[in-house]
Amino acid sequence: MINFFYESVSIDLDEKRISSWIRNVIKSEGKKEGEISFIFCNDEYLLKINQDFLNHDTYTDIISFDNSLGNELHGDVFISHERVNENSITYGVSQQEELRRVIVHGVLHFCGFKDKSEEESAVMRQKENDKLEMFHVEHF
Repeated sequence: MINFFYESVSIDLDEKRISSWIRNVIKSEGKKEGEISFIFCNDEYLLKINQDFLNHDTYTDIISFDNSLGNELHGDVFISHERVNENSITYGVSQQEELRRVIVHGVLHFCGFKDKSEEESAVMRQKENDKLEMFHVEHF
C-alpha cells in the first residue's frame, strides 16, 4: 500500500498516477510492494527529523527510513517541499519533475541502491532517470 501524508504543506499531486508508477518501479526491480508512506513537509519539519534521528544539523530534500522485509518494500519517505522547489530552480526542471525524482529516489533506496560514494551516486542517478522515463508510460 502506498500512502501520502501532508504535514503543513499543500502539494498538487496525482496520487493515483504516482502510486501506479511507483508500483511499476518496484516490479521493475524485482521487488514486492509493502507499505510505503510519503510524508510531504516543510524544511523545519524535516530538519527536526534530521537532527533527532540522524544527528545532522542540515536541511535536506529527502530522508528515507527503510523497514523492508526481504524482497517486500516497507518504509517512510519524508520530503521537504521547500527543498524540492528550490532544487527545481537550481536544476532547471519543473517542480513536478523534481518531486518525482525525489519520490523515486526514496523508493530506489528501499530497493537497495545507495548514494554515498561517487560510483553509487552515478548508478542512483541513472536509475532515477530510467524510472522517471517510466512515469510517462501509461500504467492504468
